[in-house]
Amino acid sequence: MKSKLVLALMLLTTSVFSQQISETEEKLLEIIDRNYQETIALLEETVNINSGTFNLEGVREVGKIFEREFAKIGFETTWVTLPDSLRRAGHFVATKKGKSGRKLFFIGHLDTVFEKDMPFYPFTMVDENTAKGQGVNDMKGGNVMIFATLKALDELGLLEDKTITVYFTGDEENAGNPSWVSRLDFVERAKQHDYALGYETAQGFNIATVARRGASGWTLKTTGRQVHSSGVFRESVGYGAIYEAARILNVFREELAGEQYLTFNPGQIIGGSDISYDALSGEGKALGKTNIVAREAFVTGDLRFLGEPQKEAAREKMRQIVAQNLNGTTAEIQFEDGIPSMPPTEGNMSLVTVLDRVSQDLGFGEVRAGDPGSRGAGDISYVADYLDCIDGLGASGTGAHSPAETINMKEYPDLLKRSTLFVYRLLNQE
Repeated sequence: MKSKLVLALMLLTTSVFSQQISETEEKLLEIIDRNYQETIALLEETVNINSGTFNLEGVREVGKIFEREFAKIGFETTWVTLPDSLRRAGHFVATKKGKSGRKLFFIGHLDTVFEKDMPFYPFTMVDENTAKGQGVNDMKGGNVMIFATLKALDELGLLEDKTITVYFTGDEENAGNPSWVSRLDFVERAKQHDYALGYETAQGFNIATVARRGASGWTLKTTGRQVHSSGVFRESVGYGAIYEAARILNVFREELAGEQYLTFNPGQIIGGSDISYDALSGEGKALGKTNIVAREAFVTGDLRFLGEPQKEAAREKMRQIVAQNLNGTTAEIQFEDGIPSMPPTEGNMSLVTVLDRVSQDLGFGEVRAGDPGSRGAGDISYVADYLDCIDGLGASGTGAHSPAETINMKEYPDLLKRSTLFVYRLLNQE
């Protein structure tokens, strides 16, 4: 009796599943399984090429691999070159143009944080559930997911008359300055689409990214009167440049720390009687003595925010704090825009609704939107003002940006399947 009950439950589950997944979708799932070893071989091939942002040849070499693969499935490919002054490799783009369905803009990046002069960590299977290697989840695993998804759809002729752009930037980890030059073509192409799909590392199997904080920079310069240290604090001498820098940083902390989604970090401070700083290399030098009141101090930092209003309000407050100088000192702060933020919108949430339906239809559980403050800046943020966006669709894993970076090979096949049905349903939305 018990065995008959179990069998009945199994048949019921199969029946419900088959009603939720169409015949075409079942064929797509079969293709993902059939192509899986080729997918992993492509992942290994790309991971085993060093493509640190400043290894321009390596970035281009990875781009050539995707040029080869996308050409096989009928995409037109091109390489977007950047001005020599930016010292960046450029970007890979693959396109299809059609007149039916929704227009999709896929986002990945070819570069990693691992530069050519760093120790090399190739693609290696740790065990049946885990692999490791440079950029394996951030984000070569996501790049390969994009290709595998589109390859499966192409095999069934489901990309006919569709408009799709795949855009793999070559400098996501360290964008060329000014970033608006590096991202000009990226933004203009994205505007021609309905949805932007980012395949950065998944925060979790059942979490989707609907918002990302923006990132900008700031520099603080303070000055003081260089005299004998025995006179410090006197009315005629004042406090010196280092005390003024310390005051400002501490008041930043007291008055701005704790605001939701806002962070500001002083990453470097230099002070003394004479200082120098190389903005390109980040190297600073200082000359000073303990018996001299510091004449100069310099601080560099970042500011992370959600939405332009929060960024501008924080900057104005920081300017006010900087202006309240200690006796005998001056201070000046300058801000530099970096990556904009991606605020949570109803349109972004609507994409999570579609992904959640796909995930539940596959029996993978619900998908919910992640905390808007839990992710830093990313390429998708540049286009968030122009179209609905979702990110975190890529590979799952741990240790990104470290020698211990891994990809979860147990979840990877299911993420591929969910990605494929998600894209299929978006392409065919009315």
